Amino acid sequence: MGQQQPGTGQRQHIGTDLAWAVLGGDPALTERIAYGGPPGLLPARLPVMALARSTVAVCALAAAELAAERDGGPVRAVRVDDGAVATAFVSERQLRIDGRAPSSFAPLSRFWRTADGRLRTHANYPHHRARLLGALDLPENAGAAEAEAVLAGRRAEEIQETVYAAGGLAVAARTPEEWDAHPQGAAVAAHPLLTLDTLATGAPPRPLPPLAGNPTLPAAGLRVLDLTRVLAGPVATRTLALLGADVLRIDAPQLPESQDAHSDTGFGKRSASLDLGSRSGRAAFEELLTGADVVVTGYRPGALDRFGLTPEALVARRPGLVVARVSAWGDDGPWGGRRGFDSLVQVATGIAAAEADREGNPGVLPAQALDHGTGYLLAAAVLRALTERARTGGAGVATLALARTARWLVHGLGGETRGEADTDGEGYDAGRYLRDTDSPVGRLRYALPPVSFDGGPATWTTPPGRCGTDAPVWR
Repeated sequence: MGQQQPGTGQRQHIGTDLAWAVLGGDPALTERIAYGGPPGLLPARLPVMALARSTVAVCALAAAELAAERDGGPVRAVRVDDGAVATAFVSERQLRIDGRAPSSFAPLSRFWRTADGRLRTHANYPHHRARLLGALDLPENAGAAEAEAVLAGRRAEEIQETVYAAGGLAVAARTPEEWDAHPQGAAVAAHPLLTLDTLATGAPPRPLPPLAGNPTLPAAGLRVLDLTRVLAGPVATRTLALLGADVLRIDAPQLPESQDAHSDTGFGKRSASLDLGSRSGRAAFEELLTGADVVVTGYRPGALDRFGLTPEALVARRPGLVVARVSAWGDDGPWGGRRGFDSLVQVATGIAAAEADREGNPGVLPAQALDHGTGYLLAAAVLRALTERARTGGAGVATLALARTARWLVHGLGGETRGEADTDGEGYDAGRYLRDTDSPVGRLRYALPPVSFDGGPATWTTPPGRCGTDAPVWR
């Protein structure tokens, strides 16, 4: 893949260095990473490829570090292929199910003109569509034409607040400068890219048994409870499954996941339906928690608190647990408890404005890079927390947000260079990074994982099954 050898030219990859430092890793270990692959991928005004490359690099390095911790040997060499990274960052677009492309954005998930600017809505899930239409005083069978007529006569900010008050999703478009001046932008700016803290619970170090088998699976024998939804959290737990973890996804029966989405992010996982609001569901969850090593949550802050799923409450019941959380806007600020998705965070934080066309129409990134990038960072944080737990004990708590990743993209990666001429993807063949497999939902064509280190896995152990059909028990 045209590799750059470890230890040469590493300063060209400041994103990797910055992310690894925030993760608390030994800076010398980044010399173990070699970069290569076709240049010029994920083209954009903002450094999207730098973000993608960096997040995958630190995830692979954290995996190699955990493998070394378990085996007692040196950290293995890591390989980052831009072709594999770029393909994986659009895995949902590359997916085919019996030759069919999965469903994408719904008709009411789009940009709209308003009386004073632009607005973006998200209505892929039926309940979000219903709430959007209700906030606009439109009937349930209304379509884009009816919504367009209503929105054109109202102010973007007013629509945003009305829709959010109804439990829907809409965001007024802003420039990066306007976001920086917004109270939520200021709240996001007060935090680093991610936080990885240790709760002093008195839990002793928990060394893991040595690894055995080929390929090397750093997370083998670990159990992960996956309480996440589209897309960052599932990308993270898909990666942990790749690395050998027993990942059990839990969804509420009243909020089933899209099967198409799960066919992309469900590789290596099992999927169960569990009502945490019922006595039997809570009892089943508590039984699962007693055997869990990691809990990953991807709901808006506060949404799971009533079920006793705050980090502190979880760790009190399961000392030494690693808890990883991802949300759209972060834990604090006026939007801390709001729902959000990658497309909306791009619009709010000024990314859509930065990527606008010559006529000023808001643009989008070439991938849902906030979701995918945050997902690999989330997996890296879990892996680093497991390594630290094996060394020092305690419980690890990782906190990430799409808005923090967005700020990093806009403000933190401007100096990153590849060290190669931008040839607009010359030599890139996506098919090289795609494979086919049979699954319970049909024949899948899927993107290979980009996380790679010497002796590590090349792909997942099992294809995704049907959502919610597995028993809520550990293997």
